[in-house]
Amino acid sequence: MQHRQRCFLLLAALGCSAPLSADEIRVAVATNFIEVMERLGEDFAAQSGHQVRISSGATGKLYAQIKNGAPYDVFLAADKRRPTLLDEEGMAIAGSRFTYALGKLVLWSPTEDYIDADLRVLKKQDFRFLSIANPRTAPYGRAAQQVLEKQGVWAVLRPKMVRGENIGQAYQYVFSQNAQLGFVAKSQVFKNGVFAEGSYWQVPEPFYDPIVQQAVLLKDGAAARQLLDYLRSPAAAGVIESYGYGVAAGSH
Repeated sequence: MQHRQRCFLLLAALGCSAPLSADEIRVAVATNFIEVMERLGEDFAAQSGHQVRISSGATGKLYAQIKNGAPYDVFLAADKRRPTLLDEEGMAIAGSRFTYALGKLVLWSPTEDYIDADLRVLKKQDFRFLSIANPRTAPYGRAAQQVLEKQGVWAVLRPKMVRGENIGQAYQYVFSQNAQLGFVAKSQVFKNGVFAEGSYWQVPEPFYDPIVQQAVLLKDGAAARQLLDYLRSPAAAGVIESYGYGVAAGSH
């Protein structure tokens, strides 16, 4: 499996001790949410003493891994289609599925004043490469395709596109300036109210289907259920929003 792995084991500070029944929770996370989940995993581990082991990748590939028996306890997808399929296929714990974040798409370049509100850079094709995630496996890639189709430039720009296996790779192409600009998750270039250096266009949400990111429990267990409860908490919602995501009604 091609994915990153992170493992957090933080015991509660200030004199608190880990519970005797501390467990490891294996979480499959869509690439766009990896940094947020690392932060949330640290916070949850500090409170609970449980380990959170994170594997990340494109939602479509993680779904395929789960179908093939990958030993994950929790799946945080970048869409709702795959968690719904797992529900319908009997591979998820009934009643556990919920929306943990609402994704947002941004066209970004590390170069100042490169992207403007009129999108002249796209219309003039004044660049060598445009990075997007693979629309077949990554929901953010599918959203990027919808935006380009709405702008009437999908077909003409296809020869200039480089496609990342997931949104993390699509971002890296731009960050490394192998591509001059690209469609990325807002969370990759926004934190605590500030955008990364460069230039950007926040894509209007009506330009693409809502990126409803859902979580589902794959294997029942007290520790995994505690993690999902934490992800629905006001504290977690505050962290999620600080990275530029929307949260579902009732998360606060």
